This record gives sequence, C-alpha cells and structure tokens, in this order.
Amino acid sequence: MSNAEHHEGTRRDFLYYATAGAGVVATGAAVWPLVNQMNPSADVLALSSIRVDVSGVAEGTQLTVKWLGKPVFIRRRTEVEIEAAKAVDLADLPDQIARNANLDGAAAATDENRALDDTGEWLVQIGVCTHLGCVPIVGAGDYTVEGGIGGWFCPCHGSHYDTSGRIRKGPAPENLHVPPAEFVDDTTIKLG
Repeated sequence: MSNAEHHEGTRRDFLYYATAGAGVVATGAAVWPLVNQMNPSADVLALSSIRVDVSGVAEGTQLTVKWLGKPVFIRRRTEVEIEAAKAVDLADLPDQIARNANLDGAAAATDENRALDDTGEWLVQIGVCTHLGCVPIVGAGDYTVEGGIGGWFCPCHGSHYDTSGRIRKGPAPENLHVPPAEFVDDTTIKLG
C-alpha cells in the first residue's frame, strides 16, 4: 500500500467520524427541548413544599391541608391516643412497615417511627386510604379511644386505622403513608 493510499483512508475515516459527531450534536440539540418540557413547571415546583401553621391546632384535634393534590392529616394527639398507639404489638399489624418517607423504607411500624416529634404528640400522614384512595374519617371505626377520638375509618370499603394511622382491619394493604415533613419552628410544619 502506498503512502498516498494510506493518507486517503485516514482522511475518509476523519470525515466519517466528523459527520457522525455532528449528527449526534444536532440530534441532541433537537431532542433536548422535548426532554426539558417534561420537567415540572415553576408553579408545580413551588407547590411541592408548603409550610403549615399549627399554632391553632388544639390537643385531640386534626387539621387537614392539601399538598400535591392530596389531603394531609395533621393531628395533635392526646396522651390517651399516644399510649394506645404505643401499646400495640407489632405482630398484630397487617402492615409492619412504618411507611414514613422521613425514614428508611424498612423501618418498623412502631408509633415512634410514625410520629413527627419525639413526644409523639404530632402525627402527619397522607389522608388517602391505601385500598382504593378514599379519604378516611377521623374518630370513627374500631380503633378509636376514649369516647371516639383518634383512629380513622374508611366507610367506602371498611378499612380501620388505629391512632397511629396503621391499618388494623379491612382490605387496605398498607398503613397511611407519612409524607416528608419536619418542624421548621415551634408552630410551623414543612411538608415536602
């Protein structure tokens, strides 16, 4: 093979690689706007995190807020509700996983792993039945305490949740889910 033929082959290879590289860049430039449009818009991102003032929530009552299109129950539990939740044997629970987005996915469904604070007074959970997405009623069902406070009941299909939001009876397969939440000060909870 002559030196001139070897030079032509190298030049041809360069043209193939340059053309292919230009094609990749052009394809990327054309596809990027299509991929970028799938990102959430600014108004959706703004709603992904909300702050809730809980200064007016009395002990034994619940505040329901809307977060990402779902109801979120923020309950300030009584000592009786907390003690009833802590007394439950985990072996009696149909779902023994905490379902708490703030913890490891395999965390046990103890009351401590479901409550927002160390005292167990505050319980924050997504108010959607894990069976078919209905909204449970607070203070109803078989797991209320002291005259019908605490506990949740989904009347659509008969799921009963205890004072910690754990499924105890009925068709729901999982405990009520706990969203990402934290106290940012003494009276404000941040969701998301």
